[in-house]
Amino acid sequence: MATSTTSLADRGQRLGLRLISKAGALPGMQDPDFRKKVERLLYRGAVTGFKAQTKAGRTFSRKPGAGDPTRTPTTRPKALFDLTPTEDQAMIQGAAKELADEVIRPAAASADAERTVPDAVRSAATEMGLQLIGVPADLGGIAEERSAVTGVLVLEELARGDMGIAAALMAPSAVATAIASYGSADQQATFLPEFTGDNPPKAAALALLEPQPLFDPLQPATSARRDGGELVLDGTKAIVPGAATGELFIVSALLDGAPRLVLVEAGTEGLATVDDPAMGIRAAATGRLVLEGVRVPQANLLGTTEDHLDAVRRARLAWAAAAVGTGQAVLDQVSGYVKERKAFGEPIGQRQAVAFTVADIAIELAALRLVVWRAAALLDSGQDAGAVIAQARALAARHGTWIGSNAVQMLGGHGFVKEFDNERWYRDLRATGVLEGTLLV
Repeated sequence: MATSTTSLADRGQRLGLRLISKAGALPGMQDPDFRKKVERLLYRGAVTGFKAQTKAGRTFSRKPGAGDPTRTPTTRPKALFDLTPTEDQAMIQGAAKELADEVIRPAAASADAERTVPDAVRSAATEMGLQLIGVPADLGGIAEERSAVTGVLVLEELARGDMGIAAALMAPSAVATAIASYGSADQQATFLPEFTGDNPPKAAALALLEPQPLFDPLQPATSARRDGGELVLDGTKAIVPGAATGELFIVSALLDGAPRLVLVEAGTEGLATVDDPAMGIRAAATGRLVLEGVRVPQANLLGTTEDHLDAVRRARLAWAAAAVGTGQAVLDQVSGYVKERKAFGEPIGQRQAVAFTVADIAIELAALRLVVWRAAALLDSGQDAGAVIAQARALAARHGTWIGSNAVQMLGGHGFVKEFDNERWYRDLRATGVLEGTLLV
């Protein structure tokens, strides 16, 4: 179905205005600090308007940082185990929900077919500022504290609109979040202004995945070696969103026997891209990065080995959150369909086999959501979430595909054609258990 660029832009602008109106009625708006957070998030779309993103081949001018790097304060732990979103989180989740319903979902089918995100959709998301949820307010972002729970809530809603578009929109966010979380003061001063300014990159990506079988993100085949004051990188990264148009990449490489993250700018000699269409998340326009003798300054080394492990875990949790969002889209659609579709004079939902299958989808989805939220809450409290993130990853791999497959089955022939969303959701859900990197919470 064709998508009107003008109508999407109008929807994005009205979205910002409507959210401001709704936010004004929140009790928390009487608090000056909370009001400031809301204004920082919402006025991007309603006051400044949509800005063209046409800057290509940008260069990141080296700038010295002042003192220690800026870090977002960690979330204050709750006295009791409580996964109820805070007022701040509920507001941001509501913004993501409106964006998904009114801007992302109408563009999803054409974005998947054309392997691109419409400019109006990208502009609407940029103006809402959701890509800056991992960047501290002191560095131009919207984060008052680093919260994995906020990240999974946003990704869940965006993926409910469309996982491919969500991956494309939030891939630059992963790069900005990684620089904010792991970068030095110099790296923050050099790179973050390009993400927080009026003309952020259309594409940037956290590139961890590689094309070999049984890939282990903690033992990448991509290598880095020191040569004077430089690092020399060799290897291939696969299924990188926006690879052809990306302006900055964070790649993982084995350096001195340990996995590390390295900042690589587009246009660096020896860096090439190859189109790599994937089964799912096609709106993200995935490609491969081929690094052959790529030289970057040693100052481009980002964080530590422990930070690399943290990025791997947070990326896996992010994909599990995306599986929750798309799984919710499946459940919403199938629940209504089986009540309306009739066979032999009655709705098919009255057949036990159908009703039990829909119920099982709801059960597995609720379990996956609980594990994802629990893992995020553990991260926010500073506890070791490794085991729970592994559980979320396993559940997303097993039940995400199962949910997508049964949704196709429930619709029969309708589930197999592009007139309905189910075949796209099935393809996207298959990705959540195998992809590495790209997203970050």
